[in-house]
Amino acid sequence: MSPDRNGPDSERRLTEAELSERRSRLVRELEERSGTKEKSGPASTSSTGQGAAQAMKLSTEFVAGVLVGAGIGWLIDRSAGTSPWGLIVFLLLGFVAGVLNVLRSAGVVADPAQERRGDRDGRT
Repeated sequence: MSPDRNGPDSERRLTEAELSERRSRLVRELEERSGTKEKSGPASTSSTGQGAAQAMKLSTEFVAGVLVGAGIGWLIDRSAGTSPWGLIVFLLLGFVAGVLNVLRSAGVVADPAQERRGDRDGRT
């Protein structure tokens, strides 16, 4: 019987240099097809920094809304003696305000002040 050409015994072993050359050729082809090259240097770190800054801004706006709502509710409970209802109601209102602020900052919801300025300038 003759050995099978496609069998594991007849496979050619690739050297390290051939594998390296194939890998670099594959990377070049992938970059050409995708149209983007891997970024390196200050450009990629600045975009990472901008993303982190945006995340900090959004999280701070959310937390501030919740804390302000909780603070107002706590003050109302202390002065009116309605514990815990003022805290509960204003904590929920603070949560809603925080979510709305995050959505406005992210550009998902339009800012009403900007809409009024646009109407005043004759834009729609």
